Amino acid sequence: MRPFTPIWNAADGRANWPTTNAWAKLAHMCGPIHIVEALMIEPQDRPVPVRHLEKAWLQYTLTDKVVTGAAHGREVAEDYVQMAAIVHGGLAAIEETPAVISVVNANSPLRYDDRMLGGLISYARHNQAVIVTPFILAGAMSPVSMAAAVAQQNAEALAGIALMQLVRPGCPAVYGAFSTNLDLKTGAPALGTPEGALALLMGGQLARHYGLPFRGSGGLNNSKVVDAQAAAETQMSLWPVVMSHANVSLHCAGWLEAGLVCSLEKFMVDVEGLAIMQRLLQGVVVDDETLAFDEIAQIGPGGHHLGTDYTLNRFREAFYMPVLADRQNYESWKLAGAQDAAVRAHKLANQLIAEYEAPVFDAAVQEELAAFIAQRKAAVN
Repeated sequence: MRPFTPIWNAADGRANWPTTNAWAKLAHMCGPIHIVEALMIEPQDRPVPVRHLEKAWLQYTLTDKVVTGAAHGREVAEDYVQMAAIVHGGLAAIEETPAVISVVNANSPLRYDDRMLGGLISYARHNQAVIVTPFILAGAMSPVSMAAAVAQQNAEALAGIALMQLVRPGCPAVYGAFSTNLDLKTGAPALGTPEGALALLMGGQLARHYGLPFRGSGGLNNSKVVDAQAAAETQMSLWPVVMSHANVSLHCAGWLEAGLVCSLEKFMVDVEGLAIMQRLLQGVVVDDETLAFDEIAQIGPGGHHLGTDYTLNRFREAFYMPVLADRQNYESWKLAGAQDAAVRAHKLANQLIAEYEAPVFDAAVQEELAAFIAQRKAAVN
């Protein structure tokens, strides 16, 4: 999800402005979501110079998941470093064990702007992780060829990573990839495309060649509602993330209209998809217990396994159990209200937000963090 985005509501078909804490709470409640992005939420009723402070407060107080720091300028990055130090035991502690990961984008083609470089340098100086990600639309920001786009992506990513190592040798860097094609009919970014998928797979190969962690992007699509187009394009984005063995993937939940809108319903549909992918990646355990040859022999030809001790002791963990997908027959589904996935997702999202419980957060640390934010707001204003 991106900043300045309304949420699309399946209940009334309208785009409404979200509250920042609702998104943070929802991300906290969803197990397949491991990162709470700085750009996931944007408190638009706050002055721009202090928004990153407002977002960091929500990231640290409403969730205990990994925090991404904003990188649009040296001061913003320094603020995130100082806040991470407060939460995680001091500057020395976070420089030994990095506590923040940020995203820095190249201003393609073939350049970085001063704000991104300022953020990159500040994070690198403090040994915090940076995902260096060119954003390339082939046909506009690179030649109209995916081979050329990925070659340019590689040069831009390595330039940023090399600068990080000049600032602080050995600081953690992630090779980021976000290359796709421009829709040359509309001028819009084309997402969930075979070209974007191929570029992601090529990026993964390059990252492994250089021995670098790799960032992908799942959940990308151009659809305006939670429909078959959204599902198909999302899967075309998510599968190459899995196949390329990406170490981290952003934008995996909630996207609609090329990231201009985020949706509670799409968020929940995507979370279900991520959970299914996580189960897929666990593979199958093959040993004497799981082969269950004695069980097969005991039941014999023509029998069934529905009520055996083996089944009753294992069925809860044996298969992925969906929280959103409907597996009833048509008659039962109709009697239950004939709700489609978007309607069910809307209810589930609001249920999770209502059931939210805040993580344990040391009161003294919270007080120190609040004091720092108040001090910085006063200085900025």
